[in-house]
Formats: sequence, C-alpha cells, structure tokens
Amino acid sequence: MSNYIVGDIQGCFDELQLLLNKINFDSKVDTLWVAGDLVARGPKSLETLRFIKSLEHSAKVVLGNHDLHLLAVSLELFPVKAKDKTLPILEAPDKLELLEWLRHQPLMQEHNEFVMSHAGISPQWDLAKARSANEEVSSVLQSEHWRWLIENMYSNVPDYWDTKHTGIDRYRYIINSFTRMRFCSHDAHLDMACKLPPKEVTDGSYIPWFELPSRIKLDKTVLFGHWAALEGYSGKEVIGLDTGCVWGGELTALRWEDKKFFTQKAI
Repeated sequence: MSNYIVGDIQGCFDELQLLLNKINFDSKVDTLWVAGDLVARGPKSLETLRFIKSLEHSAKVVLGNHDLHLLAVSLELFPVKAKDKTLPILEAPDKLELLEWLRHQPLMQEHNEFVMSHAGISPQWDLAKARSANEEVSSVLQSEHWRWLIENMYSNVPDYWDTKHTGIDRYRYIINSFTRMRFCSHDAHLDMACKLPPKEVTDGSYIPWFELPSRIKLDKTVLFGHWAALEGYSGKEVIGLDTGCVWGGELTALRWEDKKFFTQKAI
C-alpha cells in the first residue's frame, strides 16, 4: 500500500503508463496523487483524463492552470489552440462527463504527512488558511456558479493576500496561488510572469515562493508541480515534481513511504 505522487502529466499518457509499470502501481492497494496539469501540450490528453478518472478513489487529483484553462475553452471563452492538443477532449462523446469530473477536483489535496497542490501554497498561509482557501474556491467551482468563476479568474491581481479581499479578487488570489505562482517579491507579492530557473534571476528582485524567509511553515511537506524550469526540487519541507516530460524531459513520481524517486524519459 504505497502513495505515489506524480508531477505534471500534460497529456504524456504513454510515459505515464510506462512509469506506472515501472513502479508496479496497483490501483487495488496503491494511491496515485496527481499534481495538476493532467492536460495540454502532450499528445494524449483525452486518454490521460479517461485513465485518471477511471482510477476513481485510487487517484487524488488537484487542478492545474492548464486544467482550468481547458474548462474555459470548453465554455468558448477562448479558442482551442492547436499547440494545446486538447481538441480531442472537446470532440469526445464523453466530453461532458470528463469535464464535469474535472471541475469537481480540488485545488489542494491532503495526506497525514503532506499537502499537494499544483503550484504550491501561498507563503502567507498557514495550513488552516490553505485548507479554507481550497474549500472556498472549490465550493464555487463545483456549484452552478462555476461559469462565472471561470469567466472572471483571469488576472494577475491581486498579488498579495489580504483578508479584506472579497468576491472575485479573493478567488483570483487563491486560484493563482494554487495553480500559477513561481516567484514572489521579498514582501510576499506574487509574480506570475517569470518562468525562468531561479539561478537565472540574478537581480535579487524575486525569489522562489518556497524560499521566502517570512514564509509561514506548515507542519507537513508541500508537494507541487508546475515549474518545469526547476527540473525537480527536493527540499526538507518542499518537493517539486515537474521535470518537464512534455518538453522532452522526464515524468517523475515520488513514492512517499521511502521517498524514492522514479522517472520515465519522454518518448
């Protein structure tokens, strides 16, 4: 009975299957935790969605920015981009079932010893606040008002958590923290634009969210994906699992019980 946490799949279904075979994943006894971005850019997003959904309670999923964008595209808020390779989902006979399942996934999942979200946990939040933020947005996303949320979530502001924020401003910050953040300023303002590796940001203006000295430490390890330029990150309290399979890198899984990493090179 093992817990395997896998980084961004992004439609790399064949690599996922090879990786699961390598680790002898058994859905009857094991649990697969998926750190968001199931879809987009890879060749088999439809197959990936169908497979993860078929695992039912053996899969723990969080939404990533590409997953949320797929919902926006399904509402015709944006055109389907050829580079995203998600058109097969929107033309599939089970499209509505898949999209309905997707929007009912949370922004954060929790284990007794770790929490998982796509981009991380806001450096301004303790665990209780992260839990309530996840519940707050997930309840709207899973309600009849979800279209309004998707229509209005696109913005880089506000970039700082303030309990005075209400409505869409509050929801935007929560969504961006869970699905888009990488760097932040020294006073904890988020930057959603820069995607470089930290070693290439040399002017001292921004630092990775998890290295902010004032970051509120959680009593659990934070597992995340999203940041392929990190090429994986393994710290004492934070572990990044996006190793850029869709960009020709690797798909990575962590077996939590013994902290062993498994990888599958992109095909």
